[in-house]
Amino acid sequence: MVRKRVPDWLNSSLWSTTPADDGLHRYSPSPTTTTTTSSATVSEPTLQPPATVPPPAAASKPQSTPTSPKLEIRDPVNKNSNNNSGGNDQNGDSSGVSPDDISRQAQLLAELSKKVINMWELRRIASQGIPDGAGIRSTVWKLLLGYLPPDRSQWSSELAKKRSQYRHFKEELLMNPSEITRRLEKSVGCDNDESKPEGRGLLSRSQITHGEHPLSLGKSSVWNQFFQDSEIIEQIDRDVMRTHPDMHFFSGDSQLAKFNQDAMRNILIVFAKLNPGIRYVQGMNEILAPLFYVFKNDPDVEMAANAEADTFFCFVELLSGFRDHFCQQLDNSNVGIRSTITRLSQLLKEHDEELWRHLEVTTKVNPQFYAFRWITLLLTQEFNFADSLHIWDTLLSDPEGPLV
Repeated sequence: MVRKRVPDWLNSSLWSTTPADDGLHRYSPSPTTTTTTSSATVSEPTLQPPATVPPPAAASKPQSTPTSPKLEIRDPVNKNSNNNSGGNDQNGDSSGVSPDDISRQAQLLAELSKKVINMWELRRIASQGIPDGAGIRSTVWKLLLGYLPPDRSQWSSELAKKRSQYRHFKEELLMNPSEITRRLEKSVGCDNDESKPEGRGLLSRSQITHGEHPLSLGKSSVWNQFFQDSEIIEQIDRDVMRTHPDMHFFSGDSQLAKFNQDAMRNILIVFAKLNPGIRYVQGMNEILAPLFYVFKNDPDVEMAANAEADTFFCFVELLSGFRDHFCQQLDNSNVGIRSTITRLSQLLKEHDEELWRHLEVTTKVNPQFYAFRWITLLLTQEFNFADSLHIWDTLLSDPEGPLV
């Protein structure tokens, strides 16, 4: 039996030589990627890059290492945003802006500077997209939604009236029943003290009404209403916490994120209590988010400080055009969600019959499977956040509403 000859490549000196430690070359981060690979160098100290002293400025940057592998965006629209406010510097560098954007920005600024704004012209310009960085999207959206009147001389009084009204809503609807009872008891106690000096600090049993007792089932009982609202409030809390988890503005443990979450929570609870026929429906938080983000990032300090109140009324105005989509009892009516989906299908057939036939005839895909979320959430979940703002520029510019 003839022994097979060992192949020459197995006798190569490469197999007997100690392999070079090429880990440095394989894993060494370039100077521009030091931040993104810092987690790897901490866990594997033997794979450090060659001894090169980094510039002091780069080494001294605080908290430059991401805490998780996900992409975190502080401000996808305003790249030069102020970290303290979550992005209220919208008047930054104009480099990279197209001539069309510059021209459109100039037209919008010229229109906004008029004493009485031509809404038709404003809608025409805004429908082409509001340039990022101009710091005017907040004002334009408020005009498009009817929150600000075209007459600039009325802005101050209208804003003061609306913001005062919202503060009243919060005081009336967000107060804990125990606080309401405590204030009532304090008020009654003060009356007793004035009428009966010898009975200071005592509250007569006859003055504690049945409706103020925590176990009362009366319709007028603040406690009964509180327990009925608890389930909705818990749903709002869950949804607000899940809103855009990839953005520091909405998510995280920072003071900014907590403040913004509280503001959105307040808006949704007040809306639910003022609209008992609809209350809160899951997904409303996604419609609220773009409004609050844009208004909170207004470069005007006073406008940004009152973003919660302004967002509430604009949210109401926006939903007024398609609130019936959130009412299950109206799903099959001519104003319900199914009617809107049917109109969308008809439009698709009119403009692209080949695609319509493929979806509804060949594959028999029910339009609800792909169009329901498009319509109810105004495309906020189909595009990244920055692009959805540009889409909303066009949707809000339609005088008949975003879904007509």
